[in-house]
Amino acid sequence: MPSPDAHRVAFDVDPGPIAAEVAALPDGWWVPHFNRVIYDGDWSGLALRSIGGQPMSIYPDTTTSHEWLDTPLLAACPATAALLARFECPLTSVRFLRLGPGSRIHPHNDDKLGFHDGDVRLHLPIVSDASVSFWLDDEPIDMRPGECWYLNLHLVHRATNEGTQPRIHLVVDATVDPWLEGLFGYARA
Repeated sequence: MPSPDAHRVAFDVDPGPIAAEVAALPDGWWVPHFNRVIYDGDWSGLALRSIGGQPMSIYPDTTTSHEWLDTPLLAACPATAALLARFECPLTSVRFLRLGPGSRIHPHNDDKLGFHDGDVRLHLPIVSDASVSFWLDDEPIDMRPGECWYLNLHLVHRATNEGTQPRIHLVVDATVDPWLEGLFGYARA
């Protein structure tokens, strides 16, 4: 059985077409991450699904009663849209998150983002290399382009990019349902 806190999910991705889409997006579309006290350098995002479909809103507020909608930016990313269509569970926030060269995300946790909470965050590395490090609960997690990872982000986590290119992940927040339980190989209980 996979670790309940971090495991690769059987949902592989061809990162090449998505990386090409991201590279074609204007740099001015990237929005600095809203929590500026937990990082140094460049940590920014592009919202593909947000509350009300607002393209500049990268904040994934799980307490809202407003509707989650695709943003206009998703139309500029057909390969990404096709990938998202493969998810058979309800999606809430979907963002590209970029960690620039020489940047670091300090230790922090994200409340109520664990499988047993009913909402999960999946990381799909699109552009990354061995110079990028990610730790969950002080354990290194080796995420590579083309993989899909579940991480219990209620636990303390951090990241660094000591390379020369940005690290870009497609970050998908989803609601746990029977399809997602099947993908994980165990039930929420």
